[in-house]
Amino acid sequence: MKHKSGYVAILGLPNAGKSTLLNALLGQKLAITNKKPQTTRKNILGILSGNDYQIIFLDTPGILTPKYLLQKKMMEQVSSSTGNADVLLLLIDVKEDPVGTKTFKQEYVNKLLGSEKQVVLILNKVDLITQEISEKILKHFEEMNKFKAVIPLSATLNFNTQKLLNEIIELLPEGPKFYPDDIVADESERFFVSEIIREKILELYKEEIPYSCEVLISEFKERKGSKDYISAEIVVERDSQKSIIIGKQGSAIKKLGQIAREAVEEFLQHSVFLELRVKVRKKWRSDEKWLKAFGYSKDK
Repeated sequence: MKHKSGYVAILGLPNAGKSTLLNALLGQKLAITNKKPQTTRKNILGILSGNDYQIIFLDTPGILTPKYLLQKKMMEQVSSSTGNADVLLLLIDVKEDPVGTKTFKQEYVNKLLGSEKQVVLILNKVDLITQEISEKILKHFEEMNKFKAVIPLSATLNFNTQKLLNEIIELLPEGPKFYPDDIVADESERFFVSEIIREKILELYKEEIPYSCEVLISEFKERKGSKDYISAEIVVERDSQKSIIIGKQGSAIKKLGQIAREAVEEFLQHSVFLELRVKVRKKWRSDEKWLKAFGYSKDK
């Protein structure tokens, strides 16, 4: 039996369901998810290995028109993924963007469709619309003749994910495995712990606060016979944001620490001692030096 392998980039507007799809395809939670847009800031690599295939998924930040330097760096991450990919999965949220009006307004999307890349269109969140509407949308996109396949899907309910996998395998080139079968990601535990903490910030805080935060792991010590020690820095842009993160008499950061620790322990499968600190780095989202220090660069 011939073996297939290759890179598959997951693309779409913010909040289209890209990270939820990655988790569904892998059968485990790897990427953080939230209803707030721009949850994913960096490419997340997830590896799915079978007897005759290996798919290296690249979950990307949402496609947007950058308004500040961090968003520009996020779009550089998207470009890097699409350039390296053998297959592109373009997600459309059929509840919010049924015929792709918002999606195809993006110049970047239209450039992809004009390229020689193999694009599979995914009509995500079909569980939120009627079957009649779903069939009309499917027919609309199939008649465009711009895609290798058009697949109605619900990442949340795991509906049609196997059909999508079969389509991806069909499109992949023949080749050997790039990673051992037991590897599902190429990032360190530090990275995923920082992402888990940022996910909890997205859940707990409102408005601009989550978008002004970055999480850095300053210490990660494995201790025999005791809980692992993790020290994390929550970076914000203003003193007022620091006060909100901490809360009255430390109540907010205490709650954040509790739910983040529980989620980290579930991910690592053992107990940890988690310490959170808040630091102010003024206008870090528009500062080249800080963005490079936080890992937002082309060569990341």
